[in-house]
Amino acid sequence: MYQSHPDEEYVGEPYYGDGAVYVSPPTRTRRRLIIAAASVAALLIGTVAVDRIAAARAESRTAKAFQDGMGTADRPSVHVSGFPVLTQLAEGRLNHVDLTAHDIPANGTTRPLPVTKLTVDMDGLKTSGSADEAHARSVRATAHLSYADVSSALGVEVSQGDESGRINATASLPLVGDVTVSAAVSAASGNSISFTDVRAEQGELLPPLKSLIDKALDEPIPLQNVPEGLHLRSVATTENGIDARFTGRSVTFSPDSSSGS
Repeated sequence: MYQSHPDEEYVGEPYYGDGAVYVSPPTRTRRRLIIAAASVAALLIGTVAVDRIAAARAESRTAKAFQDGMGTADRPSVHVSGFPVLTQLAEGRLNHVDLTAHDIPANGTTRPLPVTKLTVDMDGLKTSGSADEAHARSVRATAHLSYADVSSALGVEVSQGDESGRINATASLPLVGDVTVSAAVSAASGNSISFTDVRAEQGELLPPLKSLIDKALDEPIPLQNVPEGLHLRSVATTENGIDARFTGRSVTFSPDSSSGS
């Protein structure tokens, strides 16, 4: 006679052992929710990707407009802020754009002073149908002028002064010697930097050396390679150079748009 055993397993039914928990398969409603969530996630990822492509194109167009207008050897770096960018483009205006450019030349001037580094914060940037022009509602910019570039433009060796807002200028002549003077740096009209309150610091200011110093510092030096519409507000001396700060409204970046054109 057949006798069943307590530990005998029923054929066709899974045995999970003592303490096992049976997990039921997802219901139809749960499966639908999972599929819907996955679809939404995929849609969001696709939207972000498309928006990033649109932002990259806007950044490229802005960089080209600036490069063509300023004559830089390399395209500047550009970052478009805000999400979604597609909505901003549909409205025809980017909310905020940051731009950084290097080595902006100053050709065709009597004392060419290149801008070593230019950082620009633009609000309300409107791009036209042309890829080489962009127009900003308001702009804040800082032009960094290295002491090496300032020295080349002025014809004397320029370095940071011992006091804030001042530079040292050293003139040298064979058989005559060296002289170092200190001068205050300030913003002047016409987007120019002026050097005033000149003081002898080291060496004797002999006539030939004085002539060199006067030629270098008597006349303000213009910054003629910044976009037209920017106005110089202040200057500050740093360890590595002079920082010139600008603001402007209704500024256009396009070929031949620099203030020195």
